[in-house]
Amino acid sequence: MTGVLLFPQFDPVIFQAGPLAIRWYALAYIAGLVIGWRWVRRLVALPPAVATATQADDYLTWATLGVVLGGRLGYVLFYQPGTYLTHPGLIVAVWEGGMSFHGGMLGVAIATWIFCLRNKIPLLGFADRVAVVAPVGLGLGRIANFINGELWGRPAPRDWPGAMVFPRATPVFPPDMAVFQQLKDTVCAGLAPAQCVPRFPSQLYEATLEGLVLLAVMVVLARAEAVRARQGLLTGVFLTGYALARIAGEFFREPDSFLGFLRFGTTMGQLLSVPMLLIGLWLILRTRPRPA
Repeated sequence: MTGVLLFPQFDPVIFQAGPLAIRWYALAYIAGLVIGWRWVRRLVALPPAVATATQADDYLTWATLGVVLGGRLGYVLFYQPGTYLTHPGLIVAVWEGGMSFHGGMLGVAIATWIFCLRNKIPLLGFADRVAVVAPVGLGLGRIANFINGELWGRPAPRDWPGAMVFPRATPVFPPDMAVFQQLKDTVCAGLAPAQCVPRFPSQLYEATLEGLVLLAVMVVLARAEAVRARQGLLTGVFLTGYALARIAGEFFREPDSFLGFLRFGTTMGQLLSVPMLLIGLWLILRTRPRPA
């Protein structure tokens, strides 16, 4: 086997001083929110203007609460409700991981709706500008997943270019001894046969699809004033694009061990993306020009 890589085993903590620790995952959230905020300040003023820069400043707090509270509660309710209902004290232990994008998206949607209602801002017009920058946070979050060595991919076919061995991944039984024999002196040195499993680096695939590709699509579309004028179109494109990217990425990603595969070989991430896809398509269709 050629081209198989060993996960670099990054330290998830950037800096630590006593009990204070700065983690890559937290930095990804902060960077995504700050970059998004600065960008939204400019986007809301583009014609047709939907809000002021000051209102965009105020929105940052709402967006932060929506992301954090929605992301955490979404993970609790969608992925491990039994565990957290039995041990409710763990719900606040966000430092131990466990955030859901679908929950975060729902939290931001609710926060945006309340914010726009309170400030008399057109909801879909404002949501369109937020949707343009959302892939920044998504891409950074996936990179942080990779640095943390979590949410690894499924076992990859032999000779898959860029396949990677994640030592912390769930062992595979029975192990593929032919693969182990080829890699035991290099990539898998010091690993048990069941840990020597070349996998898709699915975090990087998702960072590319959900982050880079989706961001490029949103930026290109948002340049056109005619597109910005069709309120709800950019939001629909984002929801549709993310849903398709997530559904595709899940074919390479190992399902959470406590959930496994659902019916017909689907995953929870794919299931939760279906409503987003339907809403996104509806938003796109409702903004199409009407015949005269």
